Amino acid sequence: MNEKRPRDVVAALHETIVGQRAVVEALLLGLIGGGHVLLEGPPGLAKTLACRALAAALEGEFRRVQFTPDLLPSDIVGTRVFDQREMRFTTMLGPIVANVVLADEINRAPAKVQSALLEAMQERQVTIGPQSFPLPDPFIVMATMNPFDTDGTYQLPLAQMDRFLLRVAVGYPDRREELGILERFAVAETELVRAVASMPDVLAWRAQAHAVHLEERLKRYIVELVAVTREPHDFVEHGASPRATLAIANLARAKALLAEREYAIPDDVRAVAPLALRHRIDFSYRIAAEGISADRVLESLISSVPPP
Repeated sequence: MNEKRPRDVVAALHETIVGQRAVVEALLLGLIGGGHVLLEGPPGLAKTLACRALAAALEGEFRRVQFTPDLLPSDIVGTRVFDQREMRFTTMLGPIVANVVLADEINRAPAKVQSALLEAMQERQVTIGPQSFPLPDPFIVMATMNPFDTDGTYQLPLAQMDRFLLRVAVGYPDRREELGILERFAVAETELVRAVASMPDVLAWRAQAHAVHLEERLKRYIVELVAVTREPHDFVEHGASPRATLAIANLARAKALLAEREYAIPDDVRAVAPLALRHRIDFSYRIAAEGISADRVLESLISSVPPP
């Protein structure tokens, strides 16, 4: 039997999704890195489709939760229901109990819902009444945010933002890709490619990624990249936490595995650093006042550290 590879899943996703290579790679990096993914971009850019396609390709259980201001924690984690025939309470598990969970427009839910989701993301379990229930392994949350429509939204706590392994900005397709979208989806929906790999394959990929060699000089490079965000800067209020250091290392290993290498290189680190740092830095109000892009500031910080 042929060994399943991450690039097989990438190829399956591209059979459904036109373009969006950065998004597809980010989903795989999050999956292999064992973390959660935050997708930020306007509506209609196939964010939901990408998550559905990933779950289908992996034979995983997929659940989608539309976050709204009136959502309750029990709508996500589940609740206890009294069974009158048995005269006892039974537990009904919520949609969070799945392999791939899409949290659509995550910033539209209130603080209590965010707290319940945070426990699931960090502890890999949910608490309903007196009991805690472990979540499936692998378990990955893919959350979406619309950066333009801020009506009825809540600020995500920094602690929750820090729990996302990476954050990817989803951009508009170019003209050639948009023509491809028109040709592929104008007549009928494209069928999702299913069962390319399985959940045990994902666990095996994670073990392989953990074994990817990270040279000592590369580790010091990662530490310097995070440390430079904490130095006094006109456009940065607070730098990234040590969790960013771990995130960059995990993502660099996952990227090396995608390239089918047993070792990481400086290019891997530079490629994943923006994904791990973008949401972990508290930028100053001055970037908005002076019309400077946060990504530009981040790029300058990364460029200021010479690679090994």
